[in-house]
Amino acid sequence: MLLKEIKKVFHIELDALYSRDEVDSFFYILIEHYLHLERFILALNPQQMVTKEEEQPLYEALSKLKSEIPIQYITGETSFMDLTFEVDQNVLIPRPETEELVKWIISLYGRKQRPDHAALRILDIGTGSGCIAVALAKNIANSEVHALDLSAKILNIAAANARRNEVHIALVEANIFEVDKLDEKFDIIVSNPPYVRELEKKQMHKNVLDFEPETALFVKDDAPLIYYEKIAQMATVNLTNGGMLFLEINQYLGEETAAVLRQYGFVEIEMRKDLFENNRMLKGSWKPGDKDVE
Repeated sequence: MLLKEIKKVFHIELDALYSRDEVDSFFYILIEHYLHLERFILALNPQQMVTKEEEQPLYEALSKLKSEIPIQYITGETSFMDLTFEVDQNVLIPRPETEELVKWIISLYGRKQRPDHAALRILDIGTGSGCIAVALAKNIANSEVHALDLSAKILNIAAANARRNEVHIALVEANIFEVDKLDEKFDIIVSNPPYVRELEKKQMHKNVLDFEPETALFVKDDAPLIYYEKIAQMATVNLTNGGMLFLEINQYLGEETAAVLRQYGFVEIEMRKDLFENNRMLKGSWKPGDKDVE
């Protein structure tokens, strides 16, 4: 069958659910993933043929897209910070907003040489796919990155992504609500914890609600900052003096989250917007001898 005819079928079946540009993107991702064909193949060869065997995974993927399964879960991988990551329904699909958080950290530490030449010790809490931990390990020389999550199943994915991208991360299996502190000190603690309130579900698409892990997304309406409070508390005992806490945050609760950091004694607090102009990132310094500095 002609490849361009399969593309037409994708549009016939999917244009009611997605924009034409999205459908084009899905099609090109799939032919690259399954057939190893570049996205411009139809411009070069409009008469490109595919065999029955080659058609099958494309039509299977089409069926899943009609059920609104995310394309990343269909192919089992996604891109983050120009790196490729394995993902499945046990972990969140990395977002562009999280890339901005990682780039902020890299901009401050990526070329910074520590006076004592010691490794920069980083802890990623709630690592999921390991996207933050792996990207930091890849981009910050002489770093020692630890990745914490609550199950071996999740950490196995992070470990696979570390191997895939040729970096080492130390895995920590723990539920932060069951520990008061970890055994080690860190120069940076970073986290993208669950922060979407139940009341915000109505703003979300079916492909997120039905397929991405709820425990990595949602918090109760009456305790929307529960993770930030716990992470801030842990950071006060697990950050070095002068260490930094970086957080991805709920755009509607920026000031409230900043107030949590102040409550726990963090200083030099800075909030940044994401590419959509929403409050999305927060940074605070841990300087226990300098609590009055802002």
